[in-house]
Amino acid sequence: MWRILLVEDQAIVRQGLKVILEQDKNITVTHEAENGAQAIEILQKFTVDFIMMDVRMPIMNGIEATRYIKKHWPDVKILILTTFNDDEYAVQALKEGANGFLLKTSDSKKLIEAVYSCMQGGMAIHDEVAAKVMPKLLQNARKEEVTVDLTMRELSILKLVGEGKTNKEIADELFLSIGTVKNHMTQILQKTGLRDRTQLAIYAVKHDI
Repeated sequence: MWRILLVEDQAIVRQGLKVILEQDKNITVTHEAENGAQAIEILQKFTVDFIMMDVRMPIMNGIEATRYIKKHWPDVKILILTTFNDDEYAVQALKEGANGFLLKTSDSKKLIEAVYSCMQGGMAIHDEVAAKVMPKLLQNARKEEVTVDLTMRELSILKLVGEGKTNKEIADELFLSIGTVKNHMTQILQKTGLRDRTQLAIYAVKHDI
């Protein structure tokens, strides 16, 4: 069962998210926090698999918290909850290693699907804002040739990562085991010097893979 930490400064929103998420048998909301600082305190004491993080919060916002958490707990998945006028925050969060972002107007099905996508190694990006945010991630970045020595298999996997595919989806498409895909992912990260899957996805798009 996945242990979820909700980070949101409005109690009523947290309560609503908890009710929705715990409809799924694989999800349990084990902790709640009102801001990023409280979230970090919780992570220092307890094990968490997934964080659903608001952006605009007092004391420490979602961007600052994402930066700190990804540095100290890189395996914890973080999904940013945003509104349309939070586009710039969403861009910053992805650059800091967030595993995706979702609009607060999303329905319950979309919310749970986002958790599954992130936990399975994908990127959960809300369709309505992806078209607005991805260009901002790549603006002023010209297409570049890949200078890293990647094998054809690694390039194939990197391309699918750039399309937002999960490890399982990549494995199915390339007729590989999930373990083999994970091993290739480790090699790609080492060769490119990148930190995580989000940076790999941006790298793939930037280099027109």
